[in-house]
Amino acid sequence: MRPFIFKPVYVERIWGGRGFEKYRADMPEGVIGESWDVSGHNGGMSVVADGEDAGKTLVELTKKYGAALVGTKIEGEFPLLVKLIDSNDSLSVQVHPGDEYARRVENEFGKTECWYVVDAKEGATLVMGTKTTDKVAFKAAAEAGELDEYLNHVSVKKGDFFYIPSGLIHAICPGVVIAEIQQSSDITYRVYDYNRGREMHLEKGMEVSDLALAPQTAINDTLLCQGEYFTVEKHIIEDEMIDTSNEEKFYIYTCVEGEGTLASFGETITVKTGDSVFIPATLGTFSITGQLTVLKSFVS
Repeated sequence: MRPFIFKPVYVERIWGGRGFEKYRADMPEGVIGESWDVSGHNGGMSVVADGEDAGKTLVELTKKYGAALVGTKIEGEFPLLVKLIDSNDSLSVQVHPGDEYARRVENEFGKTECWYVVDAKEGATLVMGTKTTDKVAFKAAAEAGELDEYLNHVSVKKGDFFYIPSGLIHAICPGVVIAEIQQSSDITYRVYDYNRGREMHLEKGMEVSDLALAPQTAINDTLLCQGEYFTVEKHIIEDEMIDTSNEEKFYIYTCVEGEGTLASFGETITVKTGDSVFIPATLGTFSITGQLTVLKSFVS
């Protein structure tokens, strides 16, 4: 078993731009808002970039290797999705459903996610939660296009982290590059979209939202979050870090700053800002060398 790199799946969004050109040399033309980098979701399925399994999807890879790839405790659909987001304009004010509602209404996973700020322009903000718990007032303001007074804007800088449970109203504002780790789901209910003419989901959004939820930041410098669906750790590597895979689960390492190499059993992979590497459950011991900051994500 070896580490896997997948081809990025680039997604055009009306709020996207060309910000990924800072990290990537393979960007297609267009207004690119997202890069799905590790995904078993049909909305942006990962495909192995090289090696003997080149061209295989993550689902095909899982069928081939089973627990040796994903771990003995992982069953059913691939549970996580790792992406980059580039906001050249504001994303919609939105909310995601939890598992029960999503399964019943959309036949999909719910969507709890987290954001690590890879880069942010001066003065950049995010919407994290609301200033009211009154759903009637909130809905009326959304319908009237006067929602801003109820939104909790948070100033952000490079390195900030937020855990976003299902039910929390949120939005990314212009000038931010985000590394997002989330459940494998693409359900988004827009409650306000700056009159851009896209489909809205205010009724569903109000059903699943919890206006009492507040934004959650990192637990500490290393353990960013430890939730029901995933755990994310941050590791600052100044020389070398040694790790060993876990036969119960896979790891995903995402580089959010710097550059280095990941080596295992004589094979070396270059890792730079924006790259994600999939670590199979049975890989064994490996090292990451260089000056870089990485996020280690895995199922809790």
